[in-house]
Amino acid sequence: MTRLLPLLLALFALVLPARAADDISAASRSVVRVVTVAMIDGEVVGFGHGSGIAISPTRIVTNAHVVESAARYPGNVALGVVPSEGQKSFAGKLIAIDTARDLALVEITEGRLPVAAIYTGPLESGADVVALGYPGNVDLATARSANDYITPRTPTRSEGNFSNMQAVDRVAMLIHTAKISRGNSGGPLVDQCGRIVGINTAITRADDGDSPFAFAIAGRELMRFLADAGQKYTGVGTPCLSLAEADARERAAIEAEARADAAANAARDAAAKLDRELKEARAEEEALAARENRIALAGVLFVIGALAAGAGLLFYSQQNMRNAKMAGGAGAALMLAAAVLFVTRPDAHADIPDEAKPAPTAAAPELAEGSFLCTIRTDRSRITVSSTTDVPIAIRAGGCVNDRTQYTRGPDDRWQRILVPNEEATVTVASIDAAGRDYRVDRYLLDAETMARAREIRAGSTLHGCTIDPVALANLAAQQDAIRSALPPEPNERLVYRCQRASGVAVEAAAAP
Repeated sequence: MTRLLPLLLALFALVLPARAADDISAASRSVVRVVTVAMIDGEVVGFGHGSGIAISPTRIVTNAHVVESAARYPGNVALGVVPSEGQKSFAGKLIAIDTARDLALVEITEGRLPVAAIYTGPLESGADVVALGYPGNVDLATARSANDYITPRTPTRSEGNFSNMQAVDRVAMLIHTAKISRGNSGGPLVDQCGRIVGINTAITRADDGDSPFAFAIAGRELMRFLADAGQKYTGVGTPCLSLAEADARERAAIEAEARADAAANAARDAAAKLDRELKEARAEEEALAARENRIALAGVLFVIGALAAGAGLLFYSQQNMRNAKMAGGAGAALMLAAAVLFVTRPDAHADIPDEAKPAPTAAAPELAEGSFLCTIRTDRSRITVSSTTDVPIAIRAGGCVNDRTQYTRGPDDRWQRILVPNEEATVTVASIDAAGRDYRVDRYLLDAETMARAREIRAGSTLHGCTIDPVALANLAAQQDAIRSALPPEPNERLVYRCQRASGVAVEAAAAP
């Protein structure tokens, strides 16, 4: 049965086409309708609604004037929160309110919501912005009963431009041209990456043909309010890049690194060449000196031998046969030695053997082992909702990461793992190159339908922890391919980290997949 799993997963992925990723749609998942219901003696005597956005899984920011009645009459006014997805609405509880800033914090008593991030950087005049919420004029045109106001549905979006920032009653406001109406109050104004830049609160009247403008409470006022309320939030200060821009920057950085590596290799080759030339020159000099010394020695021996032979002839003429033989023999031996030395003289040119080079291997590289500390490269990343703290990673044999997550090698020789959580509506594709230098995290912020599809594919796996079983690894790889086929073509967020070996780095359980 396990051998059929890859085929079944592949067929499952083919019949489930992926939707395109969209940052504004991803931000829309965090938008809610905030409802107030006033009751006296068990009867509904008042109904109001506005918009809000989740800044934690259980807490929503909205306008103070949207929930003012609940703050004023807590015993008679009930708060409700209607998510943009799902089948249920939730009761809400007022946590904090600031009427001066017109902001409030509401907590849901059950359920969890996708979290939006706040943009903490500067917003340039003319920047594209999008208002998300539940405008009342749309409700009037589409709602047919009170149930339509408590039924989850996608918020309405309207696009415009940021004009400038002005203080209204000493509160920083963003003036923009995105169209809003009653019901948008408390809903977010987001940038093109889906990050909160303000909370919509008011509009100008368009009397006598005047152009309408909208006001949003600036992000810095929102962050001060949350800090006063002791509420944590996710802040992102990097500019909003498209994925194409981030990819272009990454390619440029990779090409620059390749050029730097090529220059370093060229410098090493030049240094090696110079070193070899110096060695050759020294060897040539030594060889020539050895040759000349050998020839000189042969010459000296030949001369001495000739003199000895001459002495032998002299002794022979004097009939001194004993000395003649000794001198003649010595002379012959010396001249023979001189001949041998001359014939065996070394060559004038030295022969230096080539340095041995490692033979190339066709096998794919295994994943490097050890402890690494990975630091975000903001110039190569597209950051929309995530923190950018350093990530410690411990890699063990066979692609076991942090002693709990099994990675598999992909067709590009990167080792990867696709993570599909049970609660968070985000699929994460984590990958690392074989050398352990480049760690990458792609995040897909998915709608409820696509997320359910990914969880259904993941449910076919029985792998928990790390393994070296080839069948289990093959099934995991097939499952990951099936999940990837169900994802949009591009992620909403890409985090690129540069990793370095680190000794003594403790790896926390939640630090990395």
